[in-house]
Parts: sequence; structure tokens; C-alpha cells
Amino acid sequence: MGRRRNSSVNVLFGWVRRQSMKVKTFLGVTSALSSLLALKFLVKDRKHFFVASEVIHVFGIMVLIYKLATQKTCSGLSLKTQELTAMFLAVRLYCSFVMEGDIHTVLDLATLVSTVWVIYMIRFKLKSTYNKDLDNFPIYYLAVPSAILALLVHPYTKHSVISRISWAFCVYLESVSVLPQLRLMQNAKMVEPFTAHYVFALGVARFLGCAHWIIQVYELGGKYLYLVGSGFLWLPMILLAEIVQTFILADFCYYYIKSVMDGQLVMSLSSLV
Repeated sequence: MGRRRNSSVNVLFGWVRRQSMKVKTFLGVTSALSSLLALKFLVKDRKHFFVASEVIHVFGIMVLIYKLATQKTCSGLSLKTQELTAMFLAVRLYCSFVMEGDIHTVLDLATLVSTVWVIYMIRFKLKSTYNKDLDNFPIYYLAVPSAILALLVHPYTKHSVISRISWAFCVYLESVSVLPQLRLMQNAKMVEPFTAHYVFALGVARFLGCAHWIIQVYELGGKYLYLVGSGFLWLPMILLAEIVQTFILADFCYYYIKSVMDGQLVMSLSSLV
């Protein structure tokens, strides 16, 4: 029974791979919309999207910690993505203390501490296994534009200007922080299981965050994008950042699911480049 089900899944994925890019795009959009509709009717409190997103991110970091602790190698991991992650988490933690101080603060703190530990392991304990030559995406290509955009487009609330700009900076930086990891994996042409699990967890987390904003916009007929006091472009920029990050990870998630269904322990990325 299990083999028959697995065979059917393989046939389905094989059929999808043979389709044109237009058909693949249509199927992807249809699947995303179906998922959004399911979430809209199943999840009543929209705040749960963000909590679930952060919990999944923590789970992804835990997978990396397990890999580093048991296999004693950081091969396949991007130090630059981890450093960017620590950067936006530190800024978001500051904003959370100043603006909210709730469960998100606790989750951000846990994720930041775990990420700092991963950075320490890569930089010092497991330095000899780090693929520095493959991890060649310049951090300033992402951090500098995010900072400039935050200065130009940020929320207008009762909080200080520094807090508002910092909030915008962490939103923009988070949306592109995974790019160095994807570049490293493309340079290596393959991904080992634990790294693949981590990146897939990021993809699921970002989809949930994106789902929150899309559903909110839909339920308010688009008015949510231009709420008084939020800044004319701020909320549209949040939605755009979430969509960009989701699409960045969508292709990887497709091939991850396919590899899992095929029973492959190591993912080949030759088809993604």
C-alpha cells in the first residue's frame, strides 16, 4: 500500500516536471491559493500565524544545532546567512522589547541565542569544515539596501524614530537573509539532509507570515494596506517583503518535497541553477 502511494506521488511529480513553465506557475499559484483559503477558514486568530512562523524557525535552528553537535561539521551551511539572521533578530528583539513585549519577544530571544551558538560553532569550533569559498555572497549587498530602504519607508507610530526605522530594517533584511544560503547550495550543487530541513522550515515559516498579511488585506478589501498612521507605503512594503521571501524559497521547497517523496537523502540542485 505504501509503495503504491509512493509510486503515485512519483508519477505526479514526474508529470509536473514535464510541464511548461506557464503550467508549473499556474499549478504553484493554485496550490498557494488553496492553502491560503484553508488557513483562512481553519485559523480564526490571525496572530497565530506569526507565532507558528517563529516556532517553525526555532525548530529549523534546532535541526542545525543537532547537525553541528552530532556530525561535528558545518559543511553546507552559510555563515553569512546566520550572521544576517542574528542581525535582524537582534534588531527585532530590541523592537519587540520597546513596542510589544509578548510571546514574540520570548521566541525571538530563543531564536537569537540559538543562532549565535550556530555562528560560534561555524567560526571557531568547526571552522575547518566551513565552505568559505562557496559562501561568497557579500553581506553588504543585502544589509546596506535594507538600511537605506528602512530610512525611506518605515511605519509612522507613537514610537521613536529609531525604533520605527529599526523595525523596518529587520523586516527588509529578513526577506533576503536566506540568499547567501541558497547561493552556497547552488555553488555546491547539492544539499545534505539537515541543511535541507532547515531551509524548508524557513520556507514554511515565511509562507505563514505571508499568509497573515494576504488574508488581512483580503478581509478588509485592501483598506488594510493604507491604515491611517501606519505610513502610506509601509504596509504595502511589508506585504511585498513577505511575498519576495516566499517566492525566493518556493522553488527550493518544491524540490525538497520531491526529494523526500523520492526517498533521496541528498538533494541535487542542478535543476535549480
